[in-house]
Amino acid sequence: MVETEQYLVPVDDYLKVGLHIGTKFRTKAMSPFIYKVRNDGLSVLNVQKLNERLEVAAKLLSYYKPEEIVIVCRRENGWTAIEMFSKFTGIKTFAGRYPPGILTNTNLDKFIETKLILVGDPFPDKNIVDDAARVGIPVIALCDTNNELANVDLVVPCNNKGKKSLGLVFWILAREYLKLRGVIKDYSEFTGKLEDFSPD
Repeated sequence: MVETEQYLVPVDDYLKVGLHIGTKFRTKAMSPFIYKVRNDGLSVLNVQKLNERLEVAAKLLSYYKPEEIVIVCRRENGWTAIEMFSKFTGIKTFAGRYPPGILTNTNLDKFIETKLILVGDPFPDKNIVDDAARVGIPVIALCDTNNELANVDLVVPCNNKGKKSLGLVFWILAREYLKLRGVIKDYSEFTGKLEDFSPD
């Protein structure tokens, strides 16, 4: 077992919110991240890989200024989490429906130039994933065991459906982003509370 210090949060925090619990459906693309299948048929994600990918995602995000990143989450369970993420980081988010064409159609009033996209789930957020691929913008995606990975550049394996698990992911990413960009020196300076990212 890897020492807890090498994890972004104690392993128990991941387990408590079910961040490692996948679905009964498994795609071939996600099989490298699956640790085992439970007796009830639910897949269990490898917590170490999940943690490693969260670290990579945070590092990748930190290479960009807030105005160069867009986060999209169509699934309602992630809306509070991404709104809080935006509040702390200044990164633009779209909770709910992504306005079509804002990455690709320069004639639109809402057209935005961005350098990196993060999506809560590449299936419901397929439109922005496809648009990003069309214009060559890299995509980080939170992916469950049932996701296909077309046009996804960085997979973060996790339970991307639960309110608590999405809250924890975005709380971690907000904290790491601010630390890696030098906005805060250490975690004690991060004022975001986990319960605000995933309220009951």
